[in-house]
Amino acid sequence: MSTLNPYLTFATGTRTAMEAYQRIFGGDLTMSTFAEYGEEGEGADGIMHAQLTTPAGYVLMASDTPPGMPSAGHDGNVTLSLSGDEEAELRSYWDGLAEGGQVTMPLEPQMWGDTFGTLTDRFGTSWMVNIAGAPQG
Repeated sequence: MSTLNPYLTFATGTRTAMEAYQRIFGGDLTMSTFAEYGEEGEGADGIMHAQLTTPAGYVLMASDTPPGMPSAGHDGNVTLSLSGDEEAELRSYWDGLAEGGQVTMPLEPQMWGDTFGTLTDRFGTSWMVNIAGAPQG
């Protein structure tokens, strides 16, 4: 079996972002620093690898940019999509992700019969949320 998991890279701030995602999605979070693998000096306390495994089965991974490497930054070319028919769960995720972020399209009923919205969270990550067949209005 193969898997496809999003892997986010931040200039710095992976710890803060992943701890926030853990509060939003729940689950088990593990993090390792560059120092744990021998890095010394500036940036050694950065996150080399973080992995959040949620009760819903999502796996989200992330890291800080390694010391001495240029930051890739966020260029808006990736959007994470959450979808399903668990309205309360998805609305809870939406609310958590929207806190401190920017809603680009409100989570509202759409012409195709679902409730859909887009936002960029406070860490610069773009998200789409689609609630299948959610009640209109």
